[in-house]
Amino acid sequence: MIQITTPQELQQYRNNLPHAETVGFVPTMGALHEGHISLIKRSVSENDKTIVSIFVNPTQFLPGEDLDAYPRKLEADLKICELAGVDSLFTPSTDAVYSWEEPTVKAPKIKGYILEGYHRPGHFDGVLQIVLKLLNLTRPTRAYFGKKDAQQLYLIQNMVHTLYLGTEIVPCEIVREKDGLALSSRNVYLGDEERQKALLLSRSLKHATRRIIEGERDTERIKQEMVEILSPTRVEYVEIVDRDFNLLHEVQIENTIILVAAYVGTTRLIDNMWV
Repeated sequence: MIQITTPQELQQYRNNLPHAETVGFVPTMGALHEGHISLIKRSVSENDKTIVSIFVNPTQFLPGEDLDAYPRKLEADLKICELAGVDSLFTPSTDAVYSWEEPTVKAPKIKGYILEGYHRPGHFDGVLQIVLKLLNLTRPTRAYFGKKDAQQLYLIQNMVHTLYLGTEIVPCEIVREKDGLALSSRNVYLGDEERQKALLLSRSLKHATRRIIEGERDTERIKQEMVEILSPTRVEYVEIVDRDFNLLHEVQIENTIILVAAYVGTTRLIDNMWV
């Protein structure tokens, strides 16, 4: 495995790859867990070469968020990537990625500012800015993103489509602990008692799924029941949308995403279920 630290080195590495080879790309912010590993393994299995990036992107953090405290485990991440069969690992510094004056990227003015975008205004501007840079540097055949960040996934797919980037965006299933907790690098912030409360997110989603199986289609009723289950947490939002992030009044089977964001203590967690 080759470790690359500058955009110029990455461009040269990419230019030297045979044109006939397929390239998979997995962007991460490090502190790798089984969810990341599942994306990496899928890329390795589906492409001739796999590039992984580890970069805690400052432009997607709002003032007061956990940029400085975000988990960083580079030595462990290096070993994980090597064992998973990664060909090239990109680990740049912030100064290498961003200049003091450069064009900015703006998320769509409606769907970039609902749900996550409403509660974290400007967050998706930063996400799309770094993803665009990384896709331009790696020019992958396929790029792999988890469904856990469902709105992010939708906005990246939209950017790739509308800017004609030519990369196939591959959505990957959420990976959970045995007790149902969705894997997240921020789970390390949770104490034992908080971790039990965190399980309420997946529990509320399972309840919603069960109600849909029973025949319930009214989204307001389902959301109200979910909020009741989540009451020991500080709920930020519970919403039900279609795959294009339009709000739904009735569940549409195979075209619905149920989303939840809540604080457990000081830790903000998100989860969702695709129906």
